[in-house]
Parts: sequence; C-alpha cells; structure tokens
Amino acid sequence: MHKQIISRMFILSLCLVMILAVISGCSGNSAEPAASKQPSASPEATQGAADSSEIPASFKAGTYKAEADGKDGKIQVEVTLDAAQTITDIKVISQTETAGIGVEAINKVKDEIIAGQTLAVDAVSGASESSNAILAAVEDALKQAGSNVEAFKSREVAKAGEGKTEQLSADVVVVGAGASGVSAAVSAADKGAKVIIIEKTATIGGASNLSWAGKFYNSSAAISSGLKISVEKEISDWIANNHWRVDAAAIRQYVTKSGDTYDWLAKKGYPTTFINFAGEQLHMLPAYDTRQGLLRAMLVESVEKGGGQVITETTAKKLITGANGEVTGVVAEKADGTTLEITGKSIVMATGGYAANKEMVKEAFGFEGVNGGLGQNIGEGLKMSWDAGAKVPDNFGGQMLHQTLARSTEKLKAQYEPFEASYPLMTTYLPNFMNVGPSGARFRDEAATLTAVAAANTSAFNGAYHLVIVSQSQIDALKAKGMNGVKAPALPGMPPEFYAAFADKFTLDNPWKDADKVFESMVANGDGYKGNTIEELAQNAGMDAAVFTDAFTKYQEAAKTGVDTEFGKAKEYLLPMGESGPYYAVIAEINNLGSVGGLLVNTKFQVLNDKRVPIKGLYAVGLESEGVLFNDTYVGNGVGIGYSFTSGRLGGEDAAAGAMAQ
Repeated sequence: MHKQIISRMFILSLCLVMILAVISGCSGNSAEPAASKQPSASPEATQGAADSSEIPASFKAGTYKAEADGKDGKIQVEVTLDAAQTITDIKVISQTETAGIGVEAINKVKDEIIAGQTLAVDAVSGASESSNAILAAVEDALKQAGSNVEAFKSREVAKAGEGKTEQLSADVVVVGAGASGVSAAVSAADKGAKVIIIEKTATIGGASNLSWAGKFYNSSAAISSGLKISVEKEISDWIANNHWRVDAAAIRQYVTKSGDTYDWLAKKGYPTTFINFAGEQLHMLPAYDTRQGLLRAMLVESVEKGGGQVITETTAKKLITGANGEVTGVVAEKADGTTLEITGKSIVMATGGYAANKEMVKEAFGFEGVNGGLGQNIGEGLKMSWDAGAKVPDNFGGQMLHQTLARSTEKLKAQYEPFEASYPLMTTYLPNFMNVGPSGARFRDEAATLTAVAAANTSAFNGAYHLVIVSQSQIDALKAKGMNGVKAPALPGMPPEFYAAFADKFTLDNPWKDADKVFESMVANGDGYKGNTIEELAQNAGMDAAVFTDAFTKYQEAAKTGVDTEFGKAKEYLLPMGESGPYYAVIAEINNLGSVGGLLVNTKFQVLNDKRVPIKGLYAVGLESEGVLFNDTYVGNGVGIGYSFTSGRLGGEDAAAGAMAQ
C-alpha cells in the first residue's frame, strides 16, 4: 500500500514539475503597476492640502522612499511632496502583490491619497493587506519628510454619492462576480435575460484568479485522451465517503454535467487544459494574469451586449422581499456612497461564503487556522439570504481545508533565497518527521501528509496548529544529501505556486545548504521553537513536558524497532531522531481556501426555506450552494472551482428560465 502511495506521489510531483512551464505566477511584479495612470494632485486635492499652519518647521519638500509589508511581500514606494506639503506623486517601485487583486488595490489607494491629500482612505474590499501596506508606506515617507502626519490622517474626503439613491431593474440580478457569478450572468444573458451583476471589489473572477485547476468529469478532452471515469462508481463512492449526508441528485448533476462546462468555457474564450493527474481528470485554468481579462470579455459579449450591466465596487446590503416572502431585488452600496435599489425577477447569490470571517468560521467549524481565500468573503450573502427565510443547512460549517503552511516562510524569504526559506515548509509535507499537536501528543500517522485533504483535516481536528519535530541529526542529513538524506519517498506534494520560484532546485538530492542557520532564524523570528533537550523544547513550545516526553520516547522506540504500535506508520517512514539535541519544532498551520455551503438548494439552484420549499426568486451558486455535495468538510480535488463554473452555468440558465416565465 505504501509503495503505491510512493509511486502515486512520484507521478504527481513529476506531473506538477512538467506543467510549471505553462503556469504563470500570480505575483512577482517588480515594477510600477501598469493598471492605473499615475495622477498628479488634482484641484480638489490642492484645495484640501495643508494650510501654512499645518506645515511643521521640520518639513522638507522632496522625494522619499519607504516600504511596508503587503500580503505577498514588501511594497516599496517613492513619495514626492512639494513646498506646500502637497503629495504630488506616489511611485510604486517594487511590489509582489497578486495581479488583479493586490495590484489594483495599490493603484486605487494611491490615487485616492493624491486626490484627497489624505491617509483617511478606506481599504479596498478583498485586498485590505495590500491597501494598508501602501497607506503605511506613504505614512512612513511623510514622517521622513517631517510632515504633519496627523493632519493627513484627519483630512476626510466626502463620498460623492452619499445620500443619493439610484433605481435599476433587470430580469436576473447576480450578486458576486467570481467564477460562479460570472458564469451565471453569462448563461442567463445567453438565454435572453437582461442581467445586472454586481461585485463588491474592483476585481472580476474572485477565487478563480487564485485557483490552479478544476474537475470537469468526462470532458471531451479527457475522453479523447483515453481517460474516462465510471460515473456510477464515482457517484456511489462520493455519497458513501460523505456518510450519505449529501444530496445525491446534486452530486449526480455535477458528475454528469460538469464535462459540458469544459466545452462551454472554451467556446466562451476561457480555455482550460486537461491533464491526467495520476488518474484524476483535472483541467488547468488559463495563465493567472489573463483570467480576469477573459472573464471580463465574457461579460461584455453576453451581459453587456444584451443590455445588462457589470457594476464593480458595489456591496450588497440586503435582499428586497415581497408580501409573500418572494425575493424581488437587492439593495447595494457603491464605493462613492450611492445606494442602489436593483429589482429583478431572479436574484442569484454568488458571494463566495464566509471563510474570511474568523469568528463565524470558529463558531461553525471550530477552525482557527489561516484564511487562504479572499478577504472580502465574510458571509454577508448568507446572512441576507437567511434573513429572507433561507434554511441554514444541517451540515453547515464545512470548510475547504487544503494546504499546509509553515508560519516561518514569509519572514525567512526576506533573509534567504526562496528555496532555503522554504526548508521548514517542506518538512511539513514529508512523512518522515514526527508530528505533534499543541499539547505535545502525537496525533496521526505522518503519512497523512502525502494527501492534501488528509493532511489538512487531521491537523485542524487537533488544534489551531501542529508542530513538526526536527532533530539536529536530521538537519545534518538534509545538509549532506537533501531530502534523500531523510529518505523522503517523493518530493513534498506542495501546490506548484509554492515552489515555482525554485523549481530548478526542487529535487530530492539537492543538499539543504545552511539548513541549520535557516532553522535558527526560524526560531529567532518567533515562528518555531528550539530546545537542547526534549524537555527544554517542550517548555519553549508551550507543550506539556510529560505528554511530549512520552510521545517522543514511544516514537524513538518505533523508529528503532520499525513498528509503530500507536498509529501504524510504515517502517520506511520511521526516521530516527538521533541520541542528542538540539531539537526544533516547526509551527505548521492549515490553509482554509474557502467555506463550503450555507444555503440549501435544489437541482435548479433555487434556495430552500426551512420547509425545504423554494423561495420564489432566490437562487444560489458556487461555494454557498456547495454544501449539498459534502458532509462536514470539503474532500475534493478540483471540485471547488469545477463546481463553481458548472453551478454558475446551470444556475444562470435556471434563473433566466424562472425570470422569463413571469
């Protein structure tokens, strides 16, 4: 069985390395973002500039460099101020934020700073870290210049639309412009419906801009390549694996109709590339930096040509309901403060769930790990729908736990090359190291690290993080022979974007140069622990000394005998720790890519009430409707994005049919 796992992982890793050439990264921009023309201070800005009493004697006009930590790295700027303490220019000289999300936020915030001569600028929804970073960098530059920073912070610019209300109408109104929302809007428009789609952020595409591949069962590309899945077996296994707490009809619909989505997307100008992923039918999305443009083009060709509208930076606030509980529209607010009252015959919720709402996730699922999805997904769409009478599903709470992260990685990247900075991260994906929970108790056969969903859920079940224990003798082996030195069965099964920057070094036999220094830096940065003895390690890591000592002793005995009586770990993965320290503990956290479900739907994607009867006029697609496929957590591979496109395509058609029938 373990040999099969090794073979499978080797195939997966080889496949991933081979396809790196066709995957473009979503970060790594080193120059000024090109999406926005750099403005000079406007007349309004000049009027809002400081008067002479606000200009400190210490102020000196000029250009100042500053930087701050964004979501994906440092954002470096040059800020130019004139003698009147007016910000005349902000140049971003280096940044590595996500294209289409963080980059747009940087452009928008810097433009607003200049236009209003203010630091009282709202963060861009969905890109708060990037927004706050550019604000912090500009503030630092102002401090360097001796400016009156408090004056810039207190200078607020009134929103042009405050107090204004606009009324719009359409056949179908889609809330959210991610993969499911765009698909719903396009398919509804193609059926003859007038469509209005609103999006909270400035970005089209949502989580699909960050995703890697989707699963479209028995697509024409899969079948032509010789890989065909047994539909009935897939469906029956799926239902059983989720303990029958799913909607069998919804699963059948996805498995039997998702293949058509592959051809539909290609026809719409959003081509995906089929790969045989060790027997799984996955389809890689287009290059990261092209996706938003392709989805926007789809909306232009269908929604806008049909007389509809695409409205971004507009947040839905509540659903409009009629006397009999039917949903007849949505109230939303534009970025300039204007209130929109949009009436429609069919309202489609595609707002992406609530994974960025820490309190909501903890209450629903008990998870306290990392939100690897979009920051704007905080559950408003669900709450609006519940307020309109939608049922909270019995299996509410599931999350898409799908990756392991090392807390140390980002700080180490500022000190070392990407390969070296990823040493602790790579240990979290290998079965050869001892894993313990926060108390110090071992909690799994570490071979679970070979499968993404198993790795994520076994960890999350045991606390907010787990610890990977690495001994000095193991570090010495890594320094000498790379991962071969610790008998790694295959390359760590990390997502391609995790190792894209060092793909040429990502081999089993590449020695881990300076591994001891990297692990020492990890500890110094506060992202891991060290102890010269196991007792000292337990104390420094906050573990219970007795619990950890007992677990460590039993693990050492298993490594010596080759028999793991507690978890049945295979002999070939039981790596001795050596007889002396020091020992290190890597803090490993689980990445939550999104929440699963929250609205109960039928196969027409109509939202159901507490009696499981459709609420007239209300539909849901994407993650918020995905709870019909899974029990208490996501266990798919590529299903999240595959279902988003498929549910959107089908749900949009159903919403259009419902609207046109009225």
